[in-house]
Amino acid sequence: MKKSFLISLFAIFIMKVVAITPPDEGMWLPMFLKDYNYAEMQRLGLKMTPEQLYDINNSSLKDAIVQLGNFCTGEIISSDGLMLTNHHCGYGSIADHSTEAHDYLKDGFWAKTFEEELPNEGLTATFLVRMEDVTKIVLADVTNETKKSDREAFIEKAIKKLIADNSENGKYTVSVKPFYEGNEYYMFVYIVYKDVRLVGAPPSSIGKFGDETDNWVWPRHTGDFSLFRIYTDANGNPAEYNTANIPLKPKYVLPISIKGFEAGDYAMIWGFPGTTDRFMTSYEINNMLRVDNAAFTEAFDLILPVIREEMNARDIVRINYASDYASMANTWKNKKGETASLIKLKIADKKAKQEAQLLQWINQDPKRVELYGNPLKQIEKICAENDTMGMKCFYYVNLILQNSKTLFVPYSLTGLNLTENEKTFSEDKKSSLMETYQEEMKGTDLITEGKIILASLQLMSTLPPQYQPSVFEIINKKYKGNIEAFVDDAMNKSIVANERNLKKYLDKPSTKIFSNDPLINYYNSLLTLVFQTRGAYFSFTQKLETPRRKYLAALKEMEKDKAMYPDANSTMRCTYGSVIGYYPVDGVYYKFYTTQDGILEKEIPGDPEFDVPTKLKELILNQDYGRYAAKEGYLPVCFLTNNDITGGNSGSPVLNAKGELIGCAFDGNIEALSSNIAYDNDLQRCINVDIRYVLFIIDKYAGAQRLIQEMNIIE
Repeated sequence: MKKSFLISLFAIFIMKVVAITPPDEGMWLPMFLKDYNYAEMQRLGLKMTPEQLYDINNSSLKDAIVQLGNFCTGEIISSDGLMLTNHHCGYGSIADHSTEAHDYLKDGFWAKTFEEELPNEGLTATFLVRMEDVTKIVLADVTNETKKSDREAFIEKAIKKLIADNSENGKYTVSVKPFYEGNEYYMFVYIVYKDVRLVGAPPSSIGKFGDETDNWVWPRHTGDFSLFRIYTDANGNPAEYNTANIPLKPKYVLPISIKGFEAGDYAMIWGFPGTTDRFMTSYEINNMLRVDNAAFTEAFDLILPVIREEMNARDIVRINYASDYASMANTWKNKKGETASLIKLKIADKKAKQEAQLLQWINQDPKRVELYGNPLKQIEKICAENDTMGMKCFYYVNLILQNSKTLFVPYSLTGLNLTENEKTFSEDKKSSLMETYQEEMKGTDLITEGKIILASLQLMSTLPPQYQPSVFEIINKKYKGNIEAFVDDAMNKSIVANERNLKKYLDKPSTKIFSNDPLINYYNSLLTLVFQTRGAYFSFTQKLETPRRKYLAALKEMEKDKAMYPDANSTMRCTYGSVIGYYPVDGVYYKFYTTQDGILEKEIPGDPEFDVPTKLKELILNQDYGRYAAKEGYLPVCFLTNNDITGGNSGSPVLNAKGELIGCAFDGNIEALSSNIAYDNDLQRCINVDIRYVLFIIDKYAGAQRLIQEMNIIE
């Protein structure tokens, strides 16, 4: 494995000595690559110039990188605005367009013409125009003596002015974000496109092959990709969906290489990683393990099985709950894996050693003591005094409300109770309330919802009495503690359980009926708990702000000769490294790639996770791989790199030394799910779908040659 080293020769040119982290670690801001990283990128094999990577005056690689919605990354692969991303990134859109008659989740979707490409309301594609260090502007009026409230006011005022001065009357979306816990600030100028259409997606049996079982696991055989296209108005400007819109003419298009690659070859990934916390202290890690991660896993341990049972039993439930379930299951497995990895790799212990070194460094100089104090002692005290049960309750309630459509619908039905001046509802109000209800409850299955609500009550019953929702008073008094009886009654009688009950209530409304409604009472009791416990959550995070900022300022000063990348925060980053396998445990080695053989080895006919489509099986058995086979004759499926990624990087392009597309990132590995807190050189790997497998599916499986013809494919 590569080790940290000094870029001494390069330092002569930039007039300072810079030690950088191992090249596989780091989510680097593109505007600093030339100064901090370029020499190392060249050493690893990069064949591009700094200007080809990032340039605000001319087209560069960054102009092909797209933030899809606020949750994934995509990349431009044709001069007609065709965009590649993950299947799981497009999953919500695919599900939204699916019906029992046209089940695109099960069968896949391939538009044969531009006209057949499907619009997606609310889905956006965002390009970075430029980024800029604005720290001096934002903190111009801030000193070490500035009170917290004044500091926030000064910063807010400066940011508002920056946004106003750089948006060009709404042409651009401007964001100013804190870095290094508010010690630095950078401005990002974006252009946002609002007409993004679904072009193609393989069936879930390819796009989600292995599903929950293989999630975060290597070896992998998942064709995790989908295709979208960005549209503009006739002048090339962002516009809402309109049939008159035309495909985007992008500034930069990624060439696609099917030449293949070997272990040790250069690999880099560009994208929009969501959130990391690499500067989390040992005290915060231990707090997170016993509170945050515990709450997530405990909640989903109860909720997920009941949804999966109904999804397996009925196709309509599978279609309507697929996207939400996938998101929950992914979070659940991630949190469980993160917990196991943090403990196994003793990350808190390693952090504690670094913290001891920092305190020693601070205490060596009275000026440092005056400037920084002992921020770690403050953090330790805040974590020790944290209202653990209050925060856990806060997480429970939010997870419940997020994952039960029926339970959350009262939030949308404002005005459902009669006011003092109302004896009945007007026809307009009845119509409006019913319309809102129908929209909010679209795709909802009452049996599934009842089971979710039952599971949520079982979860809340595990908390101490003072943190339980007040609806338990009703359950204990009226139903003698029988939660199942309460839920059965609620799902039959509640005015928000179904349209029939709601219509009956709207025709003859009553304050008494409303106030005694079981589901509304449960919702209100949860809402009360949100307000009661959010103080614990916000108090904890707010108390940490100042000592964390001082801790990081001290750490940056102590390691001022080291180029320190900031935590991910959904801004564009580059990570670079190599194609490489790994040793997950003693005596076991994972090679860097998988082939078509693994698909058939894993096949379980009829199993939703491992069913292999008939046509794909025929192509494999006939070895009909076309020009997408490796030189050795096999069909490559997935591969590994040591690139540093996190959530938000899903869909990110994997590029070779020439900036040619060789794959699409879609997952990390379970052995290193502590990566949001600490990167592990030996274990952390990025799982990618090979671009040759992507093209094989588009071309040979789907027969979508019109899409292949759009691309610049290098053989």
